[in-house]
Amino acid sequence: MSAPISESHIELSLPPDDLVLPFQAEQADVLGRLVQLGPTVDTILSRHAYPEPVSRLLGEAVALTALLGASLKSEGKLILQATTDGPVDLLVADFSVPGSLRGYARFDAERLAALDADDDAALLGHGHLAMTIDRGVDTERYQGVVPLEGESLTEAADTYFRQSEQLPTFIRLAVARHFRAGENGEGAWTWRAGGLLVQKLTREGGVASLKEFEEDWTRAKSLAETVEDHELLDPMLSPERLLFRLFHEEQVRVYRAIPLQTYCSCSRERVEELLDRFSAEDIAEMTVDGEVWVTCEFCNARYNFDPDSFGEE
Repeated sequence: MSAPISESHIELSLPPDDLVLPFQAEQADVLGRLVQLGPTVDTILSRHAYPEPVSRLLGEAVALTALLGASLKSEGKLILQATTDGPVDLLVADFSVPGSLRGYARFDAERLAALDADDDAALLGHGHLAMTIDRGVDTERYQGVVPLEGESLTEAADTYFRQSEQLPTFIRLAVARHFRAGENGEGAWTWRAGGLLVQKLTREGGVASLKEFEEDWTRAKSLAETVEDHELLDPMLSPERLLFRLFHEEQVRVYRAIPLQTYCSCSRERVEELLDRFSAEDIAEMTVDGEVWVTCEFCNARYNFDPDSFGEE
């Protein structure tokens, strides 16, 4: 009998985090992507100390943007932006190839406090959801816009795919705070987000009949609908294992994962170019103790300048 392994030799390793995993379920002829976000989404949400309902909503936007942006194969950026008449009147998230994310939310604290519920529909109200693909210089931007009519972000995205892409699509998003234990009984609450996107594509050459197409999609969607929020958020559950759990009967195959990280495109030079467009009155309003102070909405970086260098001549 072999000797027992001492506790000092037991190491628990967590599955990789902050990634999008593309996959294909071959029997049902569907493609999809699974996103798991840990430190990346926690950094984005913690920078501004948003109220919890706003953090959940922005976390959903970041997860959705990662799912959609991961389809870009070359240089480019996908920007998701919601403008509404609700307590959260602006929601922005963007994905930059190969896997950089950022996000920002603007909200009315008084209207938010007066809400009886904190669901997406109440936070967003009515407005528009725009998804923009920018493939860089010398290329045209593509933008799809759908109305927000008291819907959740997931429902609005589903409307987008039905109207703009005309692809049968299933989307599930989940965001929650997670307690991570530390040494000596200490720990911290951090944000996690996850999401699943499944799309039905026609077979090459249009071989599948309409009946086969509908049966395959109904079966794949039924399997996708069994996913639970806690499965999308569980740091101990690898994305490969979750996909096998959901689609093993459909011969699921995964592809190379896309690692994700936070980023911001702000810089002193960019801020300075922006300030050149402001009037002298605008510059005066931003001047404190003889310096112009500008804070980046995305990353909270602060820049200061000489006020005499800007404004209309």
